[in-house]
Amino acid sequence: MDLIVQKFGGTSLQGEQSRRHVLRHIVRERAAGRSLVVVVSAMGRRGEPYATDSLLELVRQNGNALPAREKDLLLSCGELISAATLCSLLTAEGIPSVALSGGQAGIVTDARFGAARIVRIQTEAIRQHLKEGRVAIVAGFQGSTDRGEITTLGRGGSDTSATALGAALGASIVDIYTDVDGILTADPRWVPSARQLPVVSYEEISNMANNGAKVIHPRAVEIAMKAGVPVRVRSTFSDGEGTLVTRSETIREKGVWTDRTVTGLAHVSGVTQLAVHNDNGPSELQLRVFRAMATHGISVDFINVMPTGVHYTVSGADTDDAVRLLRELDFEPTVRRGCAKVSLIGGGMNGEPGVMAGIVEALTTAGVNILQSADSNTTIWVLIAESDLAAALQTLHSAFGLHLA
Repeated sequence: MDLIVQKFGGTSLQGEQSRRHVLRHIVRERAAGRSLVVVVSAMGRRGEPYATDSLLELVRQNGNALPAREKDLLLSCGELISAATLCSLLTAEGIPSVALSGGQAGIVTDARFGAARIVRIQTEAIRQHLKEGRVAIVAGFQGSTDRGEITTLGRGGSDTSATALGAALGASIVDIYTDVDGILTADPRWVPSARQLPVVSYEEISNMANNGAKVIHPRAVEIAMKAGVPVRVRSTFSDGEGTLVTRSETIREKGVWTDRTVTGLAHVSGVTQLAVHNDNGPSELQLRVFRAMATHGISVDFINVMPTGVHYTVSGADTDDAVRLLRELDFEPTVRRGCAKVSLIGGGMNGEPGVMAGIVEALTTAGVNILQSADSNTTIWVLIAESDLAAALQTLHSAFGLHLA
């Protein structure tokens, strides 16, 4: 029997009306003769009673005085509530179902509480439930160690649960249901002309997710890519096909590959650029700078290393600590707060001349200064002032024809 995995996010589960849409998708797939594993996130978003952020607030009220092991116990509750609630709805509709914690579903992890990695998935229990005709509803974002300790997988962990289960069970597809119709060429809040993409490659969506597009967690994409499991990003609230994520080769075979240079734009706001120089010639400046950042847990990005200095970025929240550490090393950094990183992503730009020229021409015409740039085979990054972000995104979106996607 054809097996698919469906994953529903918090907004899909937060109210009775939304859960009715979830029910409709489950009923449709069962009517088509498919076995279903349904992975659920915690209900709602910040401020709602069972959302992950709301559970964390209970701990913040006590000064965050809770060990990591016990915090995972707390954070696992939101998804368990979602699983039991959905099971109740299916049962009331006469649909056989079973609610499972991550551990009961066979997701075995290491013991890194709060950021656990999946070690293996023991599929026997789920397969038995499916064989007996039940919908297996799995609490996402969690697993358990070999010793039975409950763990959580970190932010975006429900996406990871879904694709990992899809890979382990040999699912024909993993459907990620959310509150948008699919993957767009840019964030529509910044670019009103953003269009839905019918299909993207694993590599493209992974780069988009890693560079700020909040569509699917990068770890989930990596698992799907390794296993060759197709993923669709779809809306809970419509019957649209959404966006298919699959191998580049499969896209070409399906005949839907387009000769596009740039597939989409992503961005990250609230970035600070730091520049450190030593005009006396080569030194251990680079080693000292990056060792200090690493030792104090400050993530660095957008790195340009030169013989006499370095340019790099940190998050706005880490800026004061980073500057203090540099001054303790007797460096006086140049600090530019209020920056944004814009990423242009597309498999078609590899080896294509003129892409950077097109970026520079478009941004120059729009009066946007490029503060720093970098590139890879499928991505070009530019650092700009955050105040120029809307102009930059809209200009680049138009310049590369993404409004025609």
